[in-house]
Amino acid sequence: MTPPCIILDKPQLAQNIGAVARAMANFGLADLRLVNPRDGWPQEHAWAAASGAEWPLNAARIYESVEAAIADLRLVYATTARPRELQLPILTPREAAANLSGEVAQGHAVGLLFGGERAGLETADIALCSAVVTLPIDPRFRSLNLAQAVAINAYEWRMTTEASAPPAFRNAPPAADAGTMLGLYEHFERELDDAGFFHPPEKKPSMVQNLRSALARARFSDQEVRTFRGVVTALSQGRGRVLARLAREAAAKKD
Repeated sequence: MTPPCIILDKPQLAQNIGAVARAMANFGLADLRLVNPRDGWPQEHAWAAASGAEWPLNAARIYESVEAAIADLRLVYATTARPRELQLPILTPREAAANLSGEVAQGHAVGLLFGGERAGLETADIALCSAVVTLPIDPRFRSLNLAQAVAINAYEWRMTTEASAPPAFRNAPPAADAGTMLGLYEHFERELDDAGFFHPPEKKPSMVQNLRSALARARFSDQEVRTFRGVVTALSQGRGRVLARLAREAAAKKD
């Protein structure tokens, strides 16, 4: 699947273009189209602001008009936070991503059009698009910078292709087997019994059941079982030393 292209209409600051490239790279987009960048192109500061996400910048294409930038696209959505008088469907980024994904699945090229940092998109440019994409942000503060808007839309696109969480950074060790866990339960319960934890005695079965359920949910590895049993042993030995000291002190008082 070819991801949507990102079209920036009259971008003003190189730093913002670099930040957009970062957002695109984060979520697997690479086709960047610039319409009349204010300071020309290329701009060295854009590469610096991209922080290594250089491939959208390296392949960026320059156009003199929005019409030229979208001429090869089958479906284009305009992104804006400002209400306009145009009678176009209004979509959230999630809805837009689903529609774009459907078009891409049919082999069609698609894109998202973003306006300049200060004024946004002109109404005439929005009229070239099939729908308006806007974010459900809090009306008390509608300010959202260009890179943030691109990142949110790019994320929603990514979710149409990579909906699951990424793999773990490293494989977790396997859970300990039932026999190993039983050894832990019995060790723990024996020490708790010696400490007088199971009181009153008639409640011991339900208390044991609750403890075993809690420990089972943790899915300890073999190493974690050994560590936990070491903790139990250290606590029980510490209790023994305290009891021995109290016994010595009691004997000394009798003497």
